[in-house]
Amino acid sequence: MFEVLKSSWALLLGILLLMLGNGLQSSLIGIRGAIEEFSTGNLAIITSAYFAGFLIGSRLAPEMIRRVGHVRVFAALGSFISAIIILYPALTEVWAWTLLRVAFGFCFSGVYVTAESWLNNASSNENRGKALSLYMIVQMVGIVSSQALLNVADPAGYILFVIPSVLVSLAFAPILLSVMPTPSFGTTKGLSFSRLYEISPTGVVGMFLIGMVFGALFGMASVFGTSVNLSVAEISIFVSAIFVGGMVLQFPIGWLSDRIDRRVVIFAAAVGGVLAGVLAWAFGTSFSVLLIAAFFMGGTSNPLYALLIAYTNDYLEADDMAAASGGLLFVNGLGAISGPILVGWFMSVLGPGGYWAYLTCVMLAMASYVAYRMTQRASLFADENDYDAVAYAPVLPTGTGVAVEAAAEYYADNADTHGSENTGETEKTLD
Repeated sequence: MFEVLKSSWALLLGILLLMLGNGLQSSLIGIRGAIEEFSTGNLAIITSAYFAGFLIGSRLAPEMIRRVGHVRVFAALGSFISAIIILYPALTEVWAWTLLRVAFGFCFSGVYVTAESWLNNASSNENRGKALSLYMIVQMVGIVSSQALLNVADPAGYILFVIPSVLVSLAFAPILLSVMPTPSFGTTKGLSFSRLYEISPTGVVGMFLIGMVFGALFGMASVFGTSVNLSVAEISIFVSAIFVGGMVLQFPIGWLSDRIDRRVVIFAAAVGGVLAGVLAWAFGTSFSVLLIAAFFMGGTSNPLYALLIAYTNDYLEADDMAAASGGLLFVNGLGAISGPILVGWFMSVLGPGGYWAYLTCVMLAMASYVAYRMTQRASLFADENDYDAVAYAPVLPTGTGVAVEAAAEYYADNADTHGSENTGETEKTLD
């Protein structure tokens, strides 16, 4: 871990500042939108626009990097991000915020692709797992810490938009001024969606559903907070609880998934999300209950993202893992785009409780589908000893395809020790 920190501290510091800026403005949008009297439906569209821009960026950013290089893309998109943030309070119209959020998501996706490429390039086969873990921790710390910044000024003013703009601008200094080799950026041949679904129906359907959960859970958290009249301080604590839960439960869930059938762990995590949603839906008038529900909803949904990637990789040859990651990320992005719009509709019909009703329904759909798939396909590994190799890699839904491909490389390196003895069985269990 110290070796990774020593070689990549400037990059990780920059990522920390980026997450501080992104986390702050994401929560601020919901709070300020309520102050500007935007409807829940309008805020849902604005939130969805970010994920649409992010998905577009994840597809176009690699080509931009290949054409003009990492440094130019990084610097240009960073400048756009800083400018976009300070335009929000100047253009308080739904259409303007929607367009700004699309542009913001596009730019942040490109920045993440560039930063993750550098981080992956600085990692070796021996320390890639530690690098991914450290990257996840830095992301979580940045998002959680950013919520405290909501309390330093009035959301109705201008200062809270200036702060993330400054943080994002400062984030590029340690990265661009450090001596870091520019990584190569090759083209990965993708798998068709039909082939990907044939290989792992659970992976494809699960990634879409978890995208629906994450887009709504985090994207609309501050909107929900304002709808139940939480104070700014309470909203910041509520959003923080979502990510603290994800950070605390990520490693225990991942450790367990390397030792028993991953589908059992996925099913249990989804059921845990259902219970958290029901708890908040039934007793959500208590702030303490909301925090508990947020902790466990975040604690079960965040690891599910990496679990589904690992489960899909179980059925792939090492050479196909990176190719599959692009399809999984695209499916997840489609889910994230639809999530805020659907939860906005639930909240319009059912009131604020629709936030938890929606999350409960999607997590229940996840648990039900996984339970069904367990009746259609036997476990890939007949012997529990096959799970001894550590293959789970922590990846967050905030990452891009580069982070997922790095996780695939880590998984492939660890799976090599027993991959040959499972290859024949893998082919037999495909349906």
